[in-house]
Amino acid sequence: MIKLKSITLALSLLSCFFIGSIQAQDNPQPPELSFAFEVLVEVADPTVVGLLPNGTRRIVDILGGSFEGPGIQGRVVPGGADWQIIREDGFTDIDARYTLETDSGDLIYVSNVGIRHAPPDVISRLNAGEVVDQSQIYFRAIPKFETSAPELEWLMKSIFVATGERYPNGVVIRFWRVH
Repeated sequence: MIKLKSITLALSLLSCFFIGSIQAQDNPQPPELSFAFEVLVEVADPTVVGLLPNGTRRIVDILGGSFEGPGIQGRVVPGGADWQIIREDGFTDIDARYTLETDSGDLIYVSNVGIRHAPPDVISRLNAGEVVDQSQIYFRAIPKFETSAPELEWLMKSIFVATGERYPNGVVIRFWRVH
C-alpha cells in the first residue's frame, strides 16, 4: 500500500512539473493559406425532398464542370451531388460529394462539408434561382480529398478550407491549403 501511495505521489509531482512548463505564445501567428485550385461546377435545378424536422432537404445534382490551379487542372465528373438542409431562417448545411479527374486521368474524390447563410431576403432570392451579390453571402466549407495518385498525395496530407459562390446554374469553389 505504501508503494502505491509513493507511485501516486511521484506521478502527481511529475504532472505538476509538465503542466507548469506549458506556456501559450504571447503573439500566436495564424496559419498561412495558399491557393490550391478553383472548381467551376455546373449544377441541375434542386430536387426538393421535402420539409423535415430540421429543415427542407434539397439535393442538387452535379452535371460537370472544370477545375484549375497551380500545377493541377481537369474536369468535374458528372454524377456527384450536394445534399442540403435549409433551415427556416435560410441557414444552409451543405454536404457535397463529387469526383474530379485531372487532365492526366487521375481521380480525386471530394467530400465538402460546409455552411451558407446571408440576410433572409438574399437567401430567399438565391434559393429562388436569382443572381445575388455574392459579397453578402457567407459560404465556407472544409473539404477532404482522396486519391490514389502519388503526385497528388499532398491533397490528403494537408488541411484545406474552401470559399464558395452560388449562381443559378453553377457554383464556384476556391480551395485554400492551410500551412
